[in-house]
Amino acid sequence: MTLTTAEVTRATVEKFLALRLAGDTEGLTALFADHVDWLLAENPAVPWIRPRSTAAECAAQGAELAEYTVPEDARASVDTFLVDGADAVLTGHLSGTVRATGKSFAGPFALHLTVEGGRVTRHHLYENSLSIAEACAP
Repeated sequence: MTLTTAEVTRATVEKFLALRLAGDTEGLTALFADHVDWLLAENPAVPWIRPRSTAAECAAQGAELAEYTVPEDARASVDTFLVDGADAVLTGHLSGTVRATGKSFAGPFALHLTVEGGRVTRHHLYENSLSIAEACAP
């Protein structure tokens, strides 16, 4: 039985979420395409929010986030998980605490992923970057 494009996309995104939750940078590196269309509004006040394009850079974002925030305080919930062919969109809420300042951030997010050949080729994250920047400010 051949899987549909949507089924491959859903399975790949579920694997992405499991690897991200496990902090498996090696697994994420293998899951991201060699070149990724990465979009996350650059924010000079937030060290883990920066441009990325290679599989290794994209996979490392989770480890960098854990370095700069308090892992025990990190929360993310997915309210919606939509798949249309090669595209998946997840919406939900995230929150955390910046290690250096002890300040918290929170807000909604939307994540648009595209899967081609079983690998993530697009990662566009929209989040409350103002709340995160304020939590990073001394």
